[in-house]
Amino acid sequence: SSRPLKKGEHPMCKEHEDERINIYCVTCEVPTCSMCKVFGAHKDCEVAPLQTVFQGQKTELNNCISMLVAGNDRIQTIISQLEDSCRSTEENSEAAKRELCARFDALAALLEEKKLELLQRITREQDDKTGFVHGLICQYKEQLEKSSRLVETAIQAMEETGGAAFPRGGNTAVLSLPRIVEASKGGKLEKIEHGYESMDAFSVSLDHLTEAVCALDFNPAEEDEEYFDGEEEEVEE
Repeated sequence: SSRPLKKGEHPMCKEHEDERINIYCVTCEVPTCSMCKVFGAHKDCEVAPLQTVFQGQKTELNNCISMLVAGNDRIQTIISQLEDSCRSTEENSEAAKRELCARFDALAALLEEKKLELLQRITREQDDKTGFVHGLICQYKEQLEKSSRLVETAIQAMEETGGAAFPRGGNTAVLSLPRIVEASKGGKLEKIEHGYESMDAFSVSLDHLTEAVCALDFNPAEEDEEYFDGEEEEVEE
């Protein structure tokens, strides 16, 4: 047995006050003195030199410290790897976002270009149709002007009072019956067909594009595809 150790004092045996603690009872796992081994409570126990046991425990403790330090280093390495993984994930995420935006911007630009092309085709068709109609309007106005002059001439002829003067009025050729009939029918000018104004031919269905856009999704990861392919091969075997 031993008594409490004071600061700066060598440990002394509690049972044998003049004996220093110099051996270790392996059986009881306590330090003791030589007298305790010879005459005392530990005479039947297995003992070892205290310094030997101390060095052994010190070596074991040092090994434990080394293990703890190595474990801490591994933990720190894992932390660094996780931090690197987090940074890489953030960088890859930003790159994926930039690529996705670029692809959608390119698609939007392509759609805008196609829209302008189709609008130009509609405008050309509009110009062609309205140009043709304006040409007809000019022809009909010219015909109307001629018909109006003919009406005016006919009215003047009707105002003649002398029958003998009527044929000699100089308007006989102008007021010929065939010409009057032709003028009353509007001549042989072109007319537009029914539905000429319709632009239904320029209607575009975007349902398939809408469905395609709604179905857009990210491609499955390659490792997932390889995993499923491996499973199929195992099933076939």
